[in-house]
Amino acid sequence: MVKLCLMRTTCLALLICAAAIAPAQNFKSLMNFNKGNGEMAPYGPLIQGTDGNFYGTTEALVPVGSLGKAYKLTPSGILTTLYSFCSQKNCSDGAFPSGGVIQAGNGNFYGVTYEGGSRNGGIIYELTPSGKLTTLYSFCSQTNCADGQGPVGGLTQGTDGNFYGTTRAGGIETGLYNGTIFKITPSRQFTTLYSFCSQANCADGGAPQVSLVQASNGNFYGTTGQGGVSSYCVDPSIGCGTIFEITPTGKFTTLYTFCSQPNCADGDFPYYSGLIQASNGNLYGTTYQGGANGNYGTVFEITTSGKLTTLYSFCAQAGCADGESPSSGLVQGTNGNLYGTTLEGGTNCFDAYCGTVYEITTAGQLTTLHVFNPAVQGANPTSLMQATDGIFYGITTDGGNNDDGTIFSLSQ
Repeated sequence: MVKLCLMRTTCLALLICAAAIAPAQNFKSLMNFNKGNGEMAPYGPLIQGTDGNFYGTTEALVPVGSLGKAYKLTPSGILTTLYSFCSQKNCSDGAFPSGGVIQAGNGNFYGVTYEGGSRNGGIIYELTPSGKLTTLYSFCSQTNCADGQGPVGGLTQGTDGNFYGTTRAGGIETGLYNGTIFKITPSRQFTTLYSFCSQANCADGGAPQVSLVQASNGNFYGTTGQGGVSSYCVDPSIGCGTIFEITPTGKFTTLYTFCSQPNCADGDFPYYSGLIQASNGNLYGTTYQGGANGNYGTVFEITTSGKLTTLYSFCAQAGCADGESPSSGLVQGTNGNLYGTTLEGGTNCFDAYCGTVYEITTAGQLTTLHVFNPAVQGANPTSLMQATDGIFYGITTDGGNNDDGTIFSLSQ
């Protein structure tokens, strides 16, 4: 995990940033993680369970402690560890639970780990609300990891009751960052639906590391962080990422390749952002880089037929007061607008590791709702969701009272 004083900033700039921002009245820190107490920084998206509590996963605490945890947090801020990964011999129960958890229709939680399992390729697991973990599948169980390796994004439960996801590496095509799309049934029947880099020059994309979304037409949509064939990509050998569609039976279509416009004005590197389908039927997401104002990221809209519109390019305001480098996907609020976070930027935080929460309409009008004070409120916000009470909740993976990340709430 990159720490506060490393990414394109200095500790001096960060301290200036922290001193320049007053805490917002509608902002509340629910939890300040402390690695000294064995509380690793939160990692992966936050969800609200049917019981009203919040659930998520943490990163590893190396060289001591477990290799990641699954936790529960009450709305009042009481944290409970549900499971510590790598509790079993040779980490057969998984390590590094990067994708968070989802709650399925049966009330149990499901997720993936990046490493661990019988072949150290990561696992798919089921976790009961009381903390009993069952390994459903270990990746790299097939020769040359043809079934995939290193799942990073979380799972999606389809309308058919099965679980769908991606791996960052592995697949039938050999290479470092190819990856797969897979399906697993509740009875543990595993199927590889697609292997990336199956097309010349990885025109179909590679290295997916976000969750899939199932649209109203029944098909799944997602992004890849690499691959795609683009005339304007800075490093064509790696690629600038794609948007894809896949049917539940495995029919694959590349809908869009990023950096298709000069200077990557349409965005580049949708590495951290999955897609959502809004109430108007279109899909929305973010790119970490690219855009009309330089390499600061975008918010985009794409139809299910592949027509992409760049709604917003970050760093449109002086000093990147509107934020830079969006670090999460979007969520549609009950008012119909979209909400997300940026890793950096904000008022008085140009090139500093503060970060923002923003609201954007489907017409592209952006409003910065909050700029983080790293020393008190956290920094590097990477997850946002709206709870049943209408309040937004999210995580920061750095900063806060102990510099180890936070869970926060933000109301309007």
